Amino acid sequence: MSTAAPSRTSSAPTHTPTGSVRRRGLDWRIRFAVLSTVWGFSFLLIKVGTGAYAPFQVTLGRLFFGTAVLAVAMAVRRDRLPRGIRTWMHLTVAAFLLNALPFSLFAYSELTIPSTLAGICNATSPLWGMALSMVALSEDRPTRRRVAGLGIGFLGVLTVLGAWQGFSGLDFGGTAMALLASLSYPIGWIYVRRTLAGSSDSNLSLTGAQLLLATIQLAVVTPLFTTLPASFPLVPLLAVIALGALGTGFALLLQYGLVAEVGPTTAQMVTYFIPVIATAAGVAVLDEQLGWNTPVGALIVLAGAALSQSRPKARAAAQP
Repeated sequence: MSTAAPSRTSSAPTHTPTGSVRRRGLDWRIRFAVLSTVWGFSFLLIKVGTGAYAPFQVTLGRLFFGTAVLAVAMAVRRDRLPRGIRTWMHLTVAAFLLNALPFSLFAYSELTIPSTLAGICNATSPLWGMALSMVALSEDRPTRRRVAGLGIGFLGVLTVLGAWQGFSGLDFGGTAMALLASLSYPIGWIYVRRTLAGSSDSNLSLTGAQLLLATIQLAVVTPLFTTLPASFPLVPLLAVIALGALGTGFALLLQYGLVAEVGPTTAQMVTYFIPVIATAAGVAVLDEQLGWNTPVGALIVLAGAALSQSRPKARAAAQP
């Protein structure tokens, strides 16, 4: 999840953290599956973490351990933090939109909604992104294919929410926060694309600084709204550590390698597997219940997202 999330591949500079593409020993398909699994299980880890700790505390822990992993990677690769006040100012905004805000919203949403629903709401991010990019980015023009994909995708959202039942049995606040979190990602991507896409700094350097800034933001906010836990239950604590170290730091490193090897378009397909894994994990591990409309709506959402981001095949040149 991006990460938060679900991915930043659509907006980040295309060069690799080390400046060159390296051959990997492990097949990219295996790494793709691992990344899908790690991000899919992130929603389960959030649910377990918020069972003992406040949402802001879960988010702070996630960012802290994620930043620690990237700091180690930067030290190993001898990469350094970006320079320039303007870059840091833009990264401060990006840290809020891509990390601090969506991570916190997902954590708060899972106080009242199942992790499966949160994972499905995350799958709407490509739909929001396509809708926003057609307005904010001049190179992304509306086409029939994209408009059809958006329409189908949001029909899937209404199916997941059970609109024909008047949204009965649905926690509106929690669902709204999860959808707002998924909307925050493309807003952040567009902002990064407009302000940092031409940066000479590596993806690893930019994201390491971004996570550091998001950690500082949560370190300031968390004490204002929470109190120090009286105890530290082991399982929720391990969930927070795994959420940060694996679901944030390690996942981003995996994503960098995939983008460098197979390109951002293929790497971005991980978005379509996350809700499937999140749903399977929530049902199998947390015993969460699903109505028929949840998986059906999720499939419709994924179909719409895939259609909205697809490109028509180029016509063959006419033969003389």
